[in-house]
Amino acid sequence: MSENLTKRDIVLRIYEDERNQYPQREVKDIVQQTLEAIADAIASGQNVELRNFGVFQMQVRKERVGRNPKQPEEDVVIPERAVIKFKPGKELRNRLKELDPSRLSSPADGS
Repeated sequence: MSENLTKRDIVLRIYEDERNQYPQREVKDIVQQTLEAIADAIASGQNVELRNFGVFQMQVRKERVGRNPKQPEEDVVIPERAVIKFKPGKELRNRLKELDPSRLSSPADGS
């Protein structure tokens, strides 16, 4: 699989689309405002539902006890924290089913 998709890549895709009528600066501002609106909603505890794409949900992970591999005799308390969970929508799930897993690189292999 190729490089990661960046915010700049998104701006350029929209800007270069033949249906676009806006200058690149305006496209960049709109993308930034969209991302800020999503981040603000999640940070305030709201779910963000984007139809046919998916839902971003803020969840709270309970406090738990972990172990430091370098000092396994000592327990380490991992505090309660907020995390973001993403649940893909039906249309995105269907597109993922069409992918050939053998063509994808594993995140663990660093490529």
